[in-house]
Amino acid sequence: MMLRRLHGYPLALAITLALLLKALLLFGLWKAFFSAPQAKQMRMPTATVEQHLLAPTPPVSPPERKP
Repeated sequence: MMLRRLHGYPLALAITLALLLKALLLFGLWKAFFSAPQAKQMRMPTATVEQHLLAPTPPVSPPERKP
């Protein structure tokens, strides 16, 4: 009850406004950073990318101990 008096909005309206604000912020971030590539002429062959991403990682040898 105290929250309702402090804000003056019903809980459903406050949640709806918060979700709309978050959706707008997420859309803005997507538009700013992910909507278009920086260099449109930069293309890589799909096979090369697949080989790089799916290649097994080489084993890591432990560091040598000095006596």
